[in-house]
Amino acid sequence: MKTPPRATLDVRAAPPVLRAANTGREGTDAPEPRALAAARWDWSRVSRVLVVRLRSVGDTVLATPSLVALRRFLPEARIDLLVEDWVAPLVSNLAEVDRVVTVARGSTAARLAVARELRAARYDVAYNLHGGTTAALLTRATGARRRVGYASYPLARLHSHAAPPATELWRQEKTHSAEQQLALLGWTGVPVTDRPRARLVVDSGADARVAGRLRAAGLDSARPFALLHPAAAFDSKTWDAANFARVAEHLAARGIMSVAVVGRGETGIARAVQTHSRAPVVAFDDLTLPEVVALASRARLFVGNDSGIAHIAAAASTPAVVVFGSSNVAHWRPWTDAPAEVVREEMACAPCPGYTCAEFGVAECIRRVPVSRVVAAIERVLAAGERSPVR
Repeated sequence: MKTPPRATLDVRAAPPVLRAANTGREGTDAPEPRALAAARWDWSRVSRVLVVRLRSVGDTVLATPSLVALRRFLPEARIDLLVEDWVAPLVSNLAEVDRVVTVARGSTAARLAVARELRAARYDVAYNLHGGTTAALLTRATGARRRVGYASYPLARLHSHAAPPATELWRQEKTHSAEQQLALLGWTGVPVTDRPRARLVVDSGADARVAGRLRAAGLDSARPFALLHPAAAFDSKTWDAANFARVAEHLAARGIMSVAVVGRGETGIARAVQTHSRAPVVAFDDLTLPEVVALASRARLFVGNDSGIAHIAAAASTPAVVVFGSSNVAHWRPWTDAPAEVVREEMACAPCPGYTCAEFGVAECIRRVPVSRVVAAIERVLAAGERSPVR
């Protein structure tokens, strides 16, 4: 019997999931998913599991395949998830999670408090999907007998079980972020070979608020729209606002309205898209993360930079065109069964960390991506979306 949730964020009865969990078997003759190695302990004695995944929106979304794999393997266990407080609303209503534990970024007092909370939970297994210093310390603080991380982690010694590289476990040259996280579970005996896709749940209240905002902007439920995300964390990941304006014009000619979403400090980017575009562009800069999920679930198409919002759209099974600059496409491409394409300029210096451009001084990788290639990708994805049964 599952332990009742004692949530830092209350886990409510989950509304319908955006997409069914991808087991790789529904309606097919595909084999049952398998683990990547033999079980490293007696799983029948495991009743409490913690998954640690700190940092960003994209990181959190791409941890959900691991939660799917864990829940179907341990349907009666208590599975808790540790994330940073600001991103927690994304996953607070996932059926795979019994409790979402949160920690404030940069707060020593918060870390000490959550360390005590984790210790008191008496976890049997703790997975560190992050690898950073804080995640390693909090994983160690659980006192769990089985603490799992990669041998390559800077503080790998704090874990009781250190896994080899994900590329070795999957026997492939490159791995996606979701595969990297799944491999850690698979190495301990959890079946993961079907590579579940990311999933999020639409909050009914957030969906109602988004519907009202769209109606106020002149968009009723019958009018299709594309979700644009013209912002990104770095200059090397930010396609020019004028280019997004050209995309909005192309979509308008097809009868598809454009809705741009940015953060509170990125309002100027959305205004630049509106200024450059001859077609109307609705812009929101104050949506909560659950509202962004709801908006993405309503969109016919996503067009944007490589970002956390792109991963939300992928988890919403929204057909997507993602413009890449410095990022590693193999590691960060949309993790979805919906039609999706990545558009990038092939350059010898890519991928790179993206903080600064050591080769040109300015990020030519993102600047050289032409509008024509993005528009062509949009047409292919829209056509594929009309044939796709995913949504």
